[in-house]
Amino acid sequence: MATAIAKSSIFFFLCIALQSFCPSKAQSFIGINYGQVADNLPPPTATAKLIQSTSIGKVRLYGSDPAIMKALANTGVGIVIGAGNGDIPALGSDPNFAGQWVSTNVLPYYPASNISVVTVGNEVMTSGDQNLISKILPAMQNVQNALNAASLGGKIKVSTVHSMAVLAQSDPPSSGCFNPSFGDTMKAMLAFQRATCSPFMINPYPFFAYQSDPRAETLAFCLFQPNAGRVDSGTGIKYMNMFDAQVDAVRSALNGMGFKDIEIVVAETGWPYKGDPNEVGPNVDNAKAYNGNLINHLRSMVGTPMMPGKSVDTYIFALYDENLKPGPGSERAFGLFGPNLAMTYDVGLSKSTQANLDYACGHGVDCSSIQPGGACFEPNTVASHAAFAMNLLYQTAGRNPWNCDFSQTATLTSSNPSKLSLIPASS
Repeated sequence: MATAIAKSSIFFFLCIALQSFCPSKAQSFIGINYGQVADNLPPPTATAKLIQSTSIGKVRLYGSDPAIMKALANTGVGIVIGAGNGDIPALGSDPNFAGQWVSTNVLPYYPASNISVVTVGNEVMTSGDQNLISKILPAMQNVQNALNAASLGGKIKVSTVHSMAVLAQSDPPSSGCFNPSFGDTMKAMLAFQRATCSPFMINPYPFFAYQSDPRAETLAFCLFQPNAGRVDSGTGIKYMNMFDAQVDAVRSALNGMGFKDIEIVVAETGWPYKGDPNEVGPNVDNAKAYNGNLINHLRSMVGTPMMPGKSVDTYIFALYDENLKPGPGSERAFGLFGPNLAMTYDVGLSKSTQANLDYACGHGVDCSSIQPGGACFEPNTVASHAAFAMNLLYQTAGRNPWNCDFSQTATLTSSNPSKLSLIPASS
């Protein structure tokens, strides 16, 4: 018989999680980038199964690899496919080429493969290549016309992806504005995107912001960790993390050009878990903190100060390391999973523990203690947070046996589980 635990001389029970949990739905606002600049990647079929075992709802590809498209067919996973920068001159000058591109890269797979967006080029506006910059909008328009001709115009959007360098100013967020040298091109592109309900896709990287300002307080601000915050001098709003500040700077830039109705999508963001000796910031602890806290922030649905109450669709970089990428060592160390499909580190993407956490926190339980900076935030794992929330629901809902069922994935105990101090119990 279990030994009862005394607190203030009164016996009490705890609701604890069992080993297995019921599955939850994928979360549509959490996506992943699936790059292929590597020679050691797992087969697409294995990757599709891996993605389905997580709460990742969307995948961004930089092309439209046939094997990957087929592997993702009938999974329900949303797919962003891409036309490379090298295709832009032909796409922009030849409508027939755009038609052929759609016929080759979209029509054989849709709708079994759930394509939602075609990105035409990556970070073209800041490439310095005037030929590409002048052709980017005609290329987007020709791809859109080709989709329209295939009766897919209202189902698949056409966009392009920008780096944060498209902004001439981003600090404070309320001063965000586009580089005036893009002027008419950017305004015409945004008019096209408004007309087609296409999202503005951006690559914010707090990692790079930290590298340019490697102070301890900047690191905490970038990692969603407790910090003093930064007040926007234009609005008086205090920002508590760099991600929100960067996204709101983009929102300000769009609003300033008169495009308040264009949705923002974060096409890439991430943090490397290792790098070269002279690189500031890449390590496992920082990568786990950034990506894990970002996911928690998105799941909280708190949004940003300028876009409260909803989460911006965000594609984390990246699913795997890309061992053939050039540049510093960090460029080859953004992957959440290894070639053997094992997690590089746990950021709480597994479906197996998410459902109970979502249920408890969605039924009146105060989960602030397991948010960043909360007394029970550590250990920062979904399993630990779920255990806390499930027991708190039981303790506050009347301590009835049915409040500790969770589809038979929890049980009552009067034994002292490990880390009892992190599990709330009223006396």
